Amino acid sequence: MVKHKRVLIIILSIVIAIIVAIAGCFLYYKLSLQAVSKESEAVDITIEEGMNVSEIIDLLNENGLIKNEKVFKLYTKINKINNVKAGEYELNKNMNAESLVNKLNEGPKNSTINITFIEGKNMRWIASKIAEKTSNTEEDVFEKLSDEEYLDKLIEKYWFITDEIKNENIYYSLEGYLFPDTYNFEKKATVEDIFGKMLDEMEKQLNPYKEEIQNSSISVHKILTVASIIELESSNDDDKAKVSSVIYNRLNKNMSIGSDVTTYYAIKVDMSERNLTSKDLNTSNPYNTRGPNMNGKLPVGPIASVSASSIKAALYPETTDYLYFVADKNGKIYFAKTIEEHNQNIANLKKQGLWYTYE
Repeated sequence: MVKHKRVLIIILSIVIAIIVAIAGCFLYYKLSLQAVSKESEAVDITIEEGMNVSEIIDLLNENGLIKNEKVFKLYTKINKINNVKAGEYELNKNMNAESLVNKLNEGPKNSTINITFIEGKNMRWIASKIAEKTSNTEEDVFEKLSDEEYLDKLIEKYWFITDEIKNENIYYSLEGYLFPDTYNFEKKATVEDIFGKMLDEMEKQLNPYKEEIQNSSISVHKILTVASIIELESSNDDDKAKVSSVIYNRLNKNMSIGSDVTTYYAIKVDMSERNLTSKDLNTSNPYNTRGPNMNGKLPVGPIASVSASSIKAALYPETTDYLYFVADKNGKIYFAKTIEEHNQNIANLKKQGLWYTYE
C-alpha cells in the first residue's frame, strides 16, 4: 500500500513537472513572440528579389524587430508566411510576431510617388520639389544640369535639344525644356529618371509642330524662350497669343522686349519677393530684357517651365499692332499700340486701385 502510494506520488510529480515544463515553454514561446518594444520606432527594411523565409527572418533579427530568431522561425512554420514580395516594408518595433507576419503577407508599401511640376516655375523651384519628394538633393539636380557628358547624350537623343542649351551664359541648361505635369516615379528615381520622363513628355508636346519648326527660321530654343515669357506674363490662355504678338512686334522693330519677368530671372529673385529697383532694371545681363543693349534680343534662354498653350502661342502669335501690355492685380491684361496709350492704361489702373505691387 505504501509502495503503491509512492508510485502515485512519483507519477503525479512527473505529471506536474511535465505540465510546469509545458507551461514554461508555452510562456517562453509567447513572450518571445511579443514586440521588442512598447514604444513606436519605425524601421524600413528592403526585401530583395529571391530572398527566402529564413533570410527574411535574419533580416528582421538584424534590424532588431524580433526577440528570438529561433522561436520566430517556429512561429512562421506554424503560421505560414506567404510568398513575400520584394520591395520596401515599413515595420515597427512595437509590432508582435503576428503583426509582422501580417505586414509581410500584405506586400511592400507603395514604392511610387507622384510629383506635380507647375508651369511657370523655374529650375530652382523644380530642384527643391525633387529634393522634397525623392532621395535626391538640390545639388544633385544642379550637378546633372552642368554635366557635359549627360547634356551631349540628350542632344543626341532628342531632336528639339541643341547645343544652345550649353551656352555659358545660361543659368540652368534644361530650363524651359522640362514639361510641367504630374508624374509617377519610383521613390528611388534618380535625377536622370525624372528629367527623362519630363523630356519625353516635352517631345510629345512638340512633335505635332516638328516639321513646321524645322522648316522655319526660329529654333525650338527661341520658341521655348518666348513661351516662357508668355507663361509668366499671362495667366489667361485667351491673352497669350496677343502677348506673343507684342513680343514679336517689338523684336521686329528692334525694340527691347522690356519684360519685368526676365529681370527677376536675371537677378535670381522670385517675383513674389519684392518690387524691382532701378539697379535691378538697369543690370546688364543676357536674360534681362529691361537692361542695356537688349534691343531686338530675346533672353539667352527660357526663364520658366512652359505649358502647351504657351508653346502654341509662341508658335502662332495673333496678328496685331500692339507694342505694349500691362496686367492689373487681377491678371487682366490691357494692350496698347503707343506709349501714350500704355501710360494712360497704367495711370487708370493706379487710379482705380488695380495696380499690382509686391509689397
